[in-house]
Amino acid sequence: MVSPGTMAYLAGQCPLDEHGTLVGADDLAAQIEQVIANCLVALRAVNAQPRDVVRTVIYVASDRQPDLAAAWTQLMASPLREAFTTAATLLGVAQLGFSGQLIEIELTAALEAGA
Repeated sequence: MVSPGTMAYLAGQCPLDEHGTLVGADDLAAQIEQVIANCLVALRAVNAQPRDVVRTVIYVASDRQPDLAAAWTQLMASPLREAFTTAATLLGVAQLGFSGQLIEIELTAALEAGA
């Protein structure tokens, strides 16, 4: 049972490694893998799992539909896939915060009471 109003907002999941270094500059597939790993760590930090995610926003630095489709396909084949079964938005944007950054994900998770 989810307690109303008990939410975790996990914005800005970027393709940075544990040292803060951008992974896979200009390589969308490599960056997606890093963002997936970072999202899973962030969810664990709030005692949540992908199935607890109620909203996602995925930003891809591209205006090309094939890039957006490839990102969606890779995300849906990942351990994070359950996070995208609720309200999910995939947006192509002009640029993101780091030079060479191609993807960023925001997650909102509903936490169980006492989490």
